[in-house]
Amino acid sequence: MSAHDQSTSEQEQRVVELLKDSKVAMLTYLDPSGKLLSKPMATQDVDFDGTLYFIAERGSDKVQALVADSRVNVSYSNNGSWVSVAGTASVVNDETKLKELWSSFTDSWLEGGPENPENVLVEVTPDSAEYWSAPGGSTIISLTNLVKAKLTGSRIEGDNEQVDLR
Repeated sequence: MSAHDQSTSEQEQRVVELLKDSKVAMLTYLDPSGKLLSKPMATQDVDFDGTLYFIAERGSDKVQALVADSRVNVSYSNNGSWVSVAGTASVVNDETKLKELWSSFTDSWLEGGPENPENVLVEVTPDSAEYWSAPGGSTIISLTNLVKAKLTGSRIEGDNEQVDLR
């Protein structure tokens, strides 16, 4: 493995780590008129390759829009880090996986449990991601670094990478 491959692998691992630390995402997709819409979604799982899983209702406007145009962006913000994932969404009918990912939190939002045929998985296969991570990784440390930068006239140096996930 070359140094570049190792670096890419480390960047991919960093993206997955940041995604696993964040539970709520903003899913952006195109509605039938071509307008961008963003909806909050609870991330149910993140595979080692960055594949994201959400649970939604088959008849919802967002699922119907994803069937028509599968291009999406999923964004996260958590503890001084931000991740933007560009990819393709697909509606998956997998009751076993749905049961595995179902939780009491999901029960609060969707009716009928994983056995309800109206509840489906939305699987996002990532093409690329970009992440930003502030030094220190927490909101308090990030704010402290911001104040320090303002007082000293320096610039906050964080971690920012674009990662090809194909």
